[in-house]
Amino acid sequence: MSQAISLTFPDGSVRSYDAGATGRDVAESISKSLAKKAVAVAIDGTVRDLSDPVATGRIEIITRNDDRALELIRHDAAHVMAEAVQELWPGTQVTIGPVIENGFYYDFAKNEPFTLDDLPKIEKKMKEIIARNAAFTKQVWSREKAKQVFADKGEQYKVELVDAIPEGQDLKIYYQGDWFDLCRGPHMASTGQIGSAFKLLKVAGAYWRGDSNNPMLSRIYGTAFAEQSELDNYLHMLAEAEKRDHRRLGREMDLFHFQEEGPGVVFWHGKGWRVFQTLVAYMRRRLAGDYQEVNAPQVLDKSLWETSGHWGWYRDNMFKVTVAGDDTDDDRVFALKPMNCPGHIQIFKHGLKSYRELPIRLAEFGNVHRYEPSGALHGLMRVRGFTQDDAHIFCTDEQMAAECLKINDLILSVYKDFGFDEVTIKLSTRPDKRVGSDELWDRAENVMMGVLETIQQQSNDIKTGILPGEGAFYGPKFEYTLKDAIGREWQCGTTQVDFNLPERFGAFYIDSNSEKTQPVMIHRAICGSMERFLGILIENFAGHMPLWVSPLQVVVATITSEADAYGLEVAEALREAGLNVETDFRNEKINYKVREHSVTKVPVIIVCGRKEAEERTVNIRRLGSQEQISMGLDAAVESLALEATPPDIRRKAEAKKAKAA
Repeated sequence: MSQAISLTFPDGSVRSYDAGATGRDVAESISKSLAKKAVAVAIDGTVRDLSDPVATGRIEIITRNDDRALELIRHDAAHVMAEAVQELWPGTQVTIGPVIENGFYYDFAKNEPFTLDDLPKIEKKMKEIIARNAAFTKQVWSREKAKQVFADKGEQYKVELVDAIPEGQDLKIYYQGDWFDLCRGPHMASTGQIGSAFKLLKVAGAYWRGDSNNPMLSRIYGTAFAEQSELDNYLHMLAEAEKRDHRRLGREMDLFHFQEEGPGVVFWHGKGWRVFQTLVAYMRRRLAGDYQEVNAPQVLDKSLWETSGHWGWYRDNMFKVTVAGDDTDDDRVFALKPMNCPGHIQIFKHGLKSYRELPIRLAEFGNVHRYEPSGALHGLMRVRGFTQDDAHIFCTDEQMAAECLKINDLILSVYKDFGFDEVTIKLSTRPDKRVGSDELWDRAENVMMGVLETIQQQSNDIKTGILPGEGAFYGPKFEYTLKDAIGREWQCGTTQVDFNLPERFGAFYIDSNSEKTQPVMIHRAICGSMERFLGILIENFAGHMPLWVSPLQVVVATITSEADAYGLEVAEALREAGLNVETDFRNEKINYKVREHSVTKVPVIIVCGRKEAEERTVNIRRLGSQEQISMGLDAAVESLALEATPPDIRRKAEAKKAKAA
């Protein structure tokens, strides 16, 4: 018997197998129990069907508890859902059903769209199909056969998909029992390996291939996990996320709203604008002394965006502005700025710069506009007009690494002030479509890799990683992702090293040899979009904002009109201490007042009655707590004023006090 292939296992051992041996054969050669648990194999890192012949290389047997099996479980669940739908509603056409983050979906062509009431029926049928434990088997069909079979079944969308597959690629058909579908694969061994930890979540409409000129399809979203406990945790997180939805809380707290006449832009209410300006003021203080705050124009000629490269790479996401007038200059094409960098380069270039002035750090809370499809808009999280806490540092090559580390320290410190301690930093490297030479990209990536290693050495708490090909078109970048109170991850801050834009705009400084030298440009954002960051904060805290961020910090409510005069005195004392305070002296029961202000997420309610007025005390009730604390007025004002002091100001005061001592 010839031994034609050699396989290397994770423990480093090497075994030989006959040519044509499958992944299942390899698993069985190790142990029957492993073969029973196996769902797929990976050859040199590529996941394959167990039934595929293996080739010489590095092999891993994948079981259900392997992280890579999760995508297979969800992929197979999508196929089973499609079979269930066609069993329940014959004549329904299946289109595409990919795995997505946290789950899967399938789009169907059905005369009447699905409703939420249909989901339990589909889940029940899916469980029946999974219980059949039908094997997944693969066939390769000719293009002509595939088109004919799907056309005979009335599956016109599948015929179109076959036409879209490039010539020369195999047309794979996966069977599960008698039901089959066009699919690239891979799949697990059988439907039974999906398990029971799945859930259908919602229905939606979706245009075929995302084009509004095409028919509307009916989409079903679902999720699946290897274990029921993981599904339970995920469903709990979804329920928590729904309760924390910043759009609902924004209405309850009277912060902002959206309307059709201004799609994707925020209508800020008084309280919302107050908390927004609190965030901006905090960020301004954090930048003071290191950065010059500047402001670049909102509308710039398209020639500037052509020079920067945005017109070629980003034009579809830009708002164009044209003015038709008698003056020929009015016929020029302009664009609303989608980012601040070209404007900041113009500010840097205005006047001769010496190496002694570097690094020059320019910051702007710039209002930018980017076109997002209407279907992608999502409250504060995805808008068309937003404020970017943007900055650009112009420095020498030698200063670049130190500046990146300085930015890193600032970003982590800001996140910590808002209670975010779990942060992941990932380096995104060069994309396929990019500007600049490979030499420039090599320099930038080498510096940033060194910075990432230094960050790792400085803190074991920071997680790091690499995102190959995810960099901006003009340079590599760090992406800062923070984890919120219910475990969701949000990508916020970025640091991007850029050799390209300074070169394209001809930016230079005079070096120590009196020669013109191109600076390094570092793009930096901490919150990213201030609007989105506020949305994240609202959801993270479920509206229970820290006192220093809350738009309305205290409501003073009286039990009886006899305490109104004292209530005014309490409110005035708190205002003099710097807190945002409102009074509620209405002729309503105190429990009614407390409930009403709790709904609007007022963090502190101070209750005053006849007893408190006589004793010059206050009764403090905290949002989310049943506990009531009685304190003297002066002590309460001092305590709340300290709590309402932003953390950066508090640190400075404590440092000053320690120095004086």
